[in-house]
Amino acid sequence: MTTLLFPGLFRFLCLFLGFSCSLPSLGICDEPPSDRQALLCFKSQLSGPAGFLASWTNTSTEFCDWHGITCGVTSPRHVIALNLESQGISGTIAPCIAKLTWLTRLQLSNNSFHGAVPSELGLLSRLTNLNLSMNTLEGNIPPEISACSQLQILGLWNNSLRGEIPHSLSQCKRLQEINLGNNKLQGSIPPAFGDLPALRMLVLAKNMLTGTIPPSLGSSRHLTYADLGTNALGGVIPQSLANSSSLQVLRLMSNGLTGELPKALLNTLSLGAIFLEKNNFVGSIPSVTVASSPIKKLSLRFNNLSGGIPSSLGNLSSLVHLYLTNNHLVGSIPERLGYIPTLEILTLTTNNLSGQVPPSIFNMSSLKSLTIAENSLVGRLPLDIGYTLPNIQDLILSYNSFDGPIPSSLLKAYHLQRLDLNTNRFTGLIPFFGSLPNLVLLDLAINKLEADDWGFVSSLSKCSRLNMLALDGNNLNGKLPSSIGNLSNSLDYLWLSSNKISGPVPSEIGNLKSLIGLYMGDNLLTDNIPSTIGKLYKLVDLSFAQNRLSGQIPDTVGNLVQLSTLELDHNSFSGRIPASIGQCTQLTILNLAHNSLDGRIPSKILTISTLSKELDLSNNYLSGRMPDEVGSLLHLKKINMSNNRLTGNIPSTLGQCVDLEYLEMQNNFFAGKIPQTFSNLVSIKHMDISGNNLSGKVPEFLKSLKSLQGLNLSFNHFDGAVPTGGVFDNIGAVSLQGNDHLCTIVPMRGMSLCMALSDSKRKQKPLVLVLVILLPIVVATAILFSCMATIYRRKRMQANPHLQHDNAHVKKLEKISFEKISYEDLVRATDRFSSENLIGSGSFGRVYKGSLQFQADQVAIKIFDLDITGADRSFIAECEALRNVRHRNLVKIITSCSSVDHTGADFKALVFPYMPNGNLEMWLHLKDPEDGEKKILSLSQRTNIALDVAVALDYLHNQCAPPVIHCDLKPSNILLGLDMVAYVIDFGLARFLFGTANAHQDSSASLSRLKGSIGYIPPEYGMSEEISTKGDVYSFGVLLLQLIAGCSPTDEKFNDGISLHEFVDRAFTKNIREVVDPTMLQDSSNATDMMKNCVIPLLTIGLSCSMTSPKERPGSDFRPLHGLNEVARFGGSAIPEQPPEEVVPGVAIGVAAPPSSFRQTPGGHPGSRRPCTLPPMWRFNSWSSSVTHTAASKSPIEAEQREARAAGTVESPQSRPHRAIHARPRRGQKERERLLGKESRRADACSRAWAMAGWSASLQVFWTSRLLSRALRENFIPSS
Repeated sequence: MTTLLFPGLFRFLCLFLGFSCSLPSLGICDEPPSDRQALLCFKSQLSGPAGFLASWTNTSTEFCDWHGITCGVTSPRHVIALNLESQGISGTIAPCIAKLTWLTRLQLSNNSFHGAVPSELGLLSRLTNLNLSMNTLEGNIPPEISACSQLQILGLWNNSLRGEIPHSLSQCKRLQEINLGNNKLQGSIPPAFGDLPALRMLVLAKNMLTGTIPPSLGSSRHLTYADLGTNALGGVIPQSLANSSSLQVLRLMSNGLTGELPKALLNTLSLGAIFLEKNNFVGSIPSVTVASSPIKKLSLRFNNLSGGIPSSLGNLSSLVHLYLTNNHLVGSIPERLGYIPTLEILTLTTNNLSGQVPPSIFNMSSLKSLTIAENSLVGRLPLDIGYTLPNIQDLILSYNSFDGPIPSSLLKAYHLQRLDLNTNRFTGLIPFFGSLPNLVLLDLAINKLEADDWGFVSSLSKCSRLNMLALDGNNLNGKLPSSIGNLSNSLDYLWLSSNKISGPVPSEIGNLKSLIGLYMGDNLLTDNIPSTIGKLYKLVDLSFAQNRLSGQIPDTVGNLVQLSTLELDHNSFSGRIPASIGQCTQLTILNLAHNSLDGRIPSKILTISTLSKELDLSNNYLSGRMPDEVGSLLHLKKINMSNNRLTGNIPSTLGQCVDLEYLEMQNNFFAGKIPQTFSNLVSIKHMDISGNNLSGKVPEFLKSLKSLQGLNLSFNHFDGAVPTGGVFDNIGAVSLQGNDHLCTIVPMRGMSLCMALSDSKRKQKPLVLVLVILLPIVVATAILFSCMATIYRRKRMQANPHLQHDNAHVKKLEKISFEKISYEDLVRATDRFSSENLIGSGSFGRVYKGSLQFQADQVAIKIFDLDITGADRSFIAECEALRNVRHRNLVKIITSCSSVDHTGADFKALVFPYMPNGNLEMWLHLKDPEDGEKKILSLSQRTNIALDVAVALDYLHNQCAPPVIHCDLKPSNILLGLDMVAYVIDFGLARFLFGTANAHQDSSASLSRLKGSIGYIPPEYGMSEEISTKGDVYSFGVLLLQLIAGCSPTDEKFNDGISLHEFVDRAFTKNIREVVDPTMLQDSSNATDMMKNCVIPLLTIGLSCSMTSPKERPGSDFRPLHGLNEVARFGGSAIPEQPPEEVVPGVAIGVAAPPSSFRQTPGGHPGSRRPCTLPPMWRFNSWSSSVTHTAASKSPIEAEQREARAAGTVESPQSRPHRAIHARPRRGQKERERLLGKESRRADACSRAWAMAGWSASLQVFWTSRLLSRALRENFIPSS
């Protein structure tokens, strides 16, 4: 002040003191030297962009003119404000800034200051505004700041500050705003904050604060904004906070708050926004009782609220946003919500809401976002929804049960940006959404939508902002149009998987260069993948799995350098794996399984270090050694190389994959030992190396792999003792079958026990001694019995020449050796029991088709489900039956398998010839899966089928000793071969019976748990436990009626108590055409003759066999066969003259075949069958016999034949050569004489055999004594 009043004096003093002061330099002399030095000190710790703080120099004039500096107006002029916000400055805050003692505002936010907040800031006693937000400051909040008594605004948010909030901050009584959010602060909220009289805003969000909310905050008279979200606060909402009269915004989201919501919270007169999401609140939503509430935003999502949505929420007349997502709310959506005039966002996703959406919701013209996904809502969308929701931008209705068509009025909702109808039941055609220019997301996945001509794809090309299109899981079929390449240039994701899209992949797909994800799996796509796929440089996920694609994988796949997932499995790709895939250095999943790829595995693929989730090359034809580079996949979780042709040793480098959890290398040709480096696989959970040529000991380190839960070493060549401990203690987790030289120290199913061996030579000698003694004895005994058997057979043949002829057939059967097959063979044959090869299922298991290496034709493989009670017994019974029966009309067995599966569980299967024509049930009632048309059987074919079944039953009842009762004869148990010959299957299963009665009498037995099929099981089985051959006769009768009538006995027309038998019987003779299947006569020009000569006789047989009383049915001689043969004979389909090769001699049916002319139709092939024709002399008045049996006793049929011939009603065999009866000649007198001398010759043979045995035994004793003496001397007599 003095310098201003007395300038002359001042100049004088300056001159006197030797200073060179002039008028231009007056300001420098007026400034406080400490402020300039403090600023330059502060700058010295900073760095920034070029030219920053250029004016801050020691040579510049007035520092008050420096950038960011504000000085006071009084003299001397002091710095009162420093504002360097958003200057890109980095460095530390120098403590010398505290020398700016007149500073009131310090604004350094949005820079890169680091280090600690200097405690010297507490010296700035005049400071009112401190803002250091949006930096990277660390350390604690210095409690010295509380000395800034004038402080009103404290902003330290978005730093990395730690420690507790200083409670001393409550001493700054003038604080109005405290913003400490987005740091790493801990501890509790100081309760004294609620006592700050001027506090208006408190932001402590995004820290790690604990404890409860201080009730004192609700007492703050001026607090309007409280944000305590994203911490670890617990407890309940203080009642005082809910009753606050000043609070306008309350943000408590993402904490651990519990309890029920205070009822006063939604009835406040001040709160305008309430955010309570992501807590643990329970109970129901409080009702709203105030008439006019100021609440505009209410978010209660992600809690545990229950009950219904209160309709009183409709009283929130100012509500704009309502979020109730992810709770447990039930009931329907209140209609009153639709009457809130200001509501713009309604989100009710992921609750248990049900019922229909109220019409008022779809009539809210103010609504911009409607999100009600993941509930149980039903109904149809209003047809005018596009007009009633004119401002809608987001319509999210996914994961509900909406049905009906997608309203075309949605095309008028021009503001629509996101339409998500995923996982509903919408039907009809996809609308043309091209009129929605703002459309960003269109998700119509998993519905029942269709595409007429794929025109909607062309219309979508107008949606230039579209970045996601999901159409997967619908009924889209046909070929993809080339217009798919015209979709938006901003399209990121395209889902078309799980449809029925066929044809090739359009090459125009390469135009979608913004694609990140392309999903086209599970379709019917064919041909090659276009090479233009290599233009999709941004692609991250690519899936063409489960299609019918073929050819080679294009090399251009290697251009997709950002690819993370490549799934091409379950196709028909061939050729080699492109080495260019190795250029996809971001891959995490590579799946090429189930193709026809061959050649070697490119080593470059195995150097992709990012491959961490899955590498699956299984089920191909890959060969050669597995590259050592596999050890580069350090973080890979799953490797599957199974079912290939890989050879050589397992690479030891595989042990470097320390994160590996699943290793599947089964069914290859790996040899050698398990690498020692496998001991490093500490994360391994499942290891399957079965079906290889591995050898050596099972490594001990396997028991030390603590994560190992499943180990399959079966079908290799391991030897020695199985380790104990670890995974080997869990029998169900280890499979070791098929290693013949393995043994166990502890008992294990299917494994032999190891002998206790010692390294001592003396302990080994007793074992040698035992072998020396026993081995010659065993060999001599075998020779003895072989000699005896040879002598006995030779003498028997010489004594009985006829037996030589008969034994020729027996030897042929003895030479039949079933091929040995393993579980692994059946796994390969059925493509791992693929559902595509499943052709049927029954009471005890499933049937697959497949191909075996030793069998040229396809086979049917019956897998028994041994978890079902009786399945094991069924397998044994069926094996026994198939071993004892063999006939041209009974399905024959190829081989069987009784082993263990890959889990070590018992496994049983039977292998039969595959019948491509399916079963009779399919031909009578089902449609052809290819063309959808019902299959048609002609009358001739039906007659032949009936005859085949009758012949089979006659064999089972009369030619087997003991007889066999089928007990479950029905169309589904009759298979049809290529030439439409019928084969009876499943005869017996668990119902297979071996009776003890004579084959020519009605066999019966007790079956306590008989389970026939409804409609075919005879009535007496329901009243008694006695079963008999007449039960099969009843089933055959029903089957025959079904063949002619074409309807099942369980058809709906028989629900009124009438049976198929009664239905046919009522219409018989008078209205016979009403019951006859019209399809079998539709191509016949002589339908009347066919009805008279064939249909009526067949129905007569069927009615007779299906009589209710067993006594009224034909007997066990199976007379229906005779009548059927008469009908079929004149149609050229009588049974063959000679039994086929597989029929066991002596038990085959002796029915004569007609002349060859009856087996050849004009223009047909041998064995084709002509339609029924009736000779004039034929009369259907009785079932005449045409069958004889091989037994020597006089059967009732033979007696009937003699009586008929005596009466002259039946022609003799000699007069009817085409029906000649082929019976074995009876044994004559010479035969009997030969048999009388058989015992003496057998005695001679036995004498000679015993003589030889005695000589052999004597010799054996001699040599055994010599060996024993030597062994005793070597082992027990000490040497001198």
